[in-house]
Amino acid sequence: MQPGTRYPLEVNPKIPKRLARLEELANNLWYSWDRPTRSIFARLNPALWDSVGHNPKAMLKRIDEQRLIDAASDPAFLDSLTRVLAAFDTYHAEPPFRSGGGGFKPEELVAYFCAEFGVHESLPLYSGGLGILAGDHCKAASDFKLPFIAIGLLYRQGYFVQTIDADGRQRADYHDSDFSDLPIEPVKRKDGGGDLMVELAFPGRKLTVKVWQTRVGHVRLFLLDTDVRENNERDRAIAYRLYGGDRTTRLEQELVLGVGGARALAAMELKPSVFHINEGHAAFLILERVRSLVAEGMTMDAALEAVASNTVFTTHTPVPAGHDQFNDGTVLPYVKSVFGELGSAPEKLAALARPPAGGDFNMTALALRGSRYVNGVSRIHGGVSQRLLKDFWPQVTPEENPVGYVTNGVHVTTFLAPEWGEVLDRFLGVGWMHRLGHPGIWEKIRDIPDHIFWSVRQDIKARMLHMLRHRISRQHLRNHGSESHLERLLRYCDPAKPNVLTIGFGRRFATYKRATLLFNDLDNFRRIVGDKDRPVVFLFAGKAHPADEPGQELIRTLVHMAGQEEFQGRLLFIEGYDLHIARRLVSGVDVWLNNPVHPLEASGTSGMKAGMNGVINLSILDGWWDEGYDGQNGWAIKPASPQLDGHRRDREEARTLYELLQDAVVPLYYKRAEGGYSAEWIRMAKRSMASLLPRYDASRMLGEYVSKFYLPAVRQGHRYTSEGYQAAKTIAAWKARVNAAWPGVTIRRIDNPKARIQFGETLPIEVAVKLNGLSTNDVVVELLLSRIVRDGAALEHSHELAPASADGAEQRYRLDLKPGLSGRLDYRIRIYPRHELLTHPFEMGLSTWL
Repeated sequence: MQPGTRYPLEVNPKIPKRLARLEELANNLWYSWDRPTRSIFARLNPALWDSVGHNPKAMLKRIDEQRLIDAASDPAFLDSLTRVLAAFDTYHAEPPFRSGGGGFKPEELVAYFCAEFGVHESLPLYSGGLGILAGDHCKAASDFKLPFIAIGLLYRQGYFVQTIDADGRQRADYHDSDFSDLPIEPVKRKDGGGDLMVELAFPGRKLTVKVWQTRVGHVRLFLLDTDVRENNERDRAIAYRLYGGDRTTRLEQELVLGVGGARALAAMELKPSVFHINEGHAAFLILERVRSLVAEGMTMDAALEAVASNTVFTTHTPVPAGHDQFNDGTVLPYVKSVFGELGSAPEKLAALARPPAGGDFNMTALALRGSRYVNGVSRIHGGVSQRLLKDFWPQVTPEENPVGYVTNGVHVTTFLAPEWGEVLDRFLGVGWMHRLGHPGIWEKIRDIPDHIFWSVRQDIKARMLHMLRHRISRQHLRNHGSESHLERLLRYCDPAKPNVLTIGFGRRFATYKRATLLFNDLDNFRRIVGDKDRPVVFLFAGKAHPADEPGQELIRTLVHMAGQEEFQGRLLFIEGYDLHIARRLVSGVDVWLNNPVHPLEASGTSGMKAGMNGVINLSILDGWWDEGYDGQNGWAIKPASPQLDGHRRDREEARTLYELLQDAVVPLYYKRAEGGYSAEWIRMAKRSMASLLPRYDASRMLGEYVSKFYLPAVRQGHRYTSEGYQAAKTIAAWKARVNAAWPGVTIRRIDNPKARIQFGETLPIEVAVKLNGLSTNDVVVELLLSRIVRDGAALEHSHELAPASADGAEQRYRLDLKPGLSGRLDYRIRIYPRHELLTHPFEMGLSTWL
């Protein structure tokens, strides 16, 4: 007999009145960084908590009603809930952000656009570092009480779930999310007519986008969804997968994010004062904002100036190939459809997204032309980006172009292991989280007795090893491994004896991150892991993009090496890397390893999370570590000469890695005294924590965005939009005039240069400039006096030449230079455009040198 059809049925419990506010807690991602809140839900049913992926809302839908009834009459549970609700209410009742007397006015607002957000594993809208950074940005904005909203995409399947088979092959599984399980809700129309929808005109059809929202503390995160019945089957799948589909799907996702996001804000009558584009995926926002201003009667050039005046663009990509590009055959029909109201030919709009040397439609190019505030995400990456993007400002040295940097940070409350809470309260004082920047506070970490510090570290490590054993066991048994072999694999990962040196590596498996650099010289590697008296375990975790075959090959290589008898138990790969595993790994290992190809690590944040937990970094001097390393808080692998080929570079840097492991890391860890720990190791771990925790907190990062970009962009945006956008119109007309005249601007020397003067003497400088119709108010003639100070670096002093007499078609400029320096100097003279309305003095990229 054939069995009957099975029909799914979910019976949701009624939540007792005394527990009613659990639903409020479950719908605010504040729980993602408030551990007492998560603990409240976990206590209700620990097994269910794990099975629903630590998702409070899903848990409340599936938990047995009797358990809720029991909790409602449990004094201990109610007491814990009361304390959690008091903290929740206090946090959300705090006054709005103000910045030292200036700051934001009540009507001002920052809108932050990003393609992914990694707030918590219960909302799977992230793939890796970009998303987790965006999540931390939102959390820090909430802590700051910043007037801040965020806009992203609502992916039905999110990023893939990773499993690894016995041969090391990565399997990518996608699971549909039930939106009713997620901490989100539809945004309602202002007129009360149902859920908010916005439309985009795609070629031959209209696309409908539904707007959802979630709360991240004080911050509202709006999410755009194309899986609605008004769309055809293909269009419903546009936002199905994060970074999924073909190039057309990627283009459509980015149109939904940039254009749909802007239209959603307009429909909600939200008027941001600053627009922050986090990576180029959302750059269509610029064209949409231009379109809306042109519809009000502005010229396209003036509209672009108005839009750019309050737009911030953060680039995360250190290589040209990392920037999103689309060929004309793909992108132009969409540009024509979506922005048809502009009246301009699609080619003219597409010109805003062409690199200076020509080529495909480039999202970074569009973002650069539509923003006046641009930054990389570390000091090194800022310099790399200045050089990479230098052609956008062709006559300006890379060091002077508008690209700046703000080094990334991480949300301390999210990533600091809870075991540290009581200890830091005791030795730093209650409320230390609000005094991160206070001088001297972190020196108190040295006062923590070594045995207490070591005990906390061991407790955190033991918790990590419990997680590790559970994950590895599940992975091993699914692949039909034996119980006896499993014990061999896990023999060095004993939570009851967490005394084996454990080194972690967790990140995206891209080739430039060199996960397999350890195997460059297997004899050296054998010596490191083969010492029976000083065992070492290496833990690896991370995903390769399903289309990245070289990245997946790295995983296969790792799993193959881990399976060799001589390395069994000393090399482990943990599948399914997500935020939960990341929190455990970065806090629980002893050493955090990072060895990317320099200078391709834009910033990196996992090492920051490790360092603030007392884990010691062992890393290439790239990204954030080039700034964070102080010679006493970890170990640095100096990059090999850039002149070497890739093979020789890897060999040199692997040798440095082996030497550090053999001569420093392993001996120091096992230099144990009677207490069972190494005092010198603890000294370095304390230094790691004290030096990195205050410096790489996300609040420091956000504070820099506020002072360097957000507040200046608010002021410049107001300046450009006031009086009917008069400043935007003025600067657009002025730039057009300067651009037309500049090819004919020349400068020549008319005095007789002297090569030597006495200190205190004056050197007369005189030049003749052909302004080609420009006035002396349109330009500045500048002398840069410099002296080489060290390593080829120049110390420069700027002196302006003053207009003197006009001589026919030429204008004379003069300076009586009296150097305040002696010794060997040199000087250069140039002319460049200047206007009081410019956001950056070199934003036009024009300069003529003598």
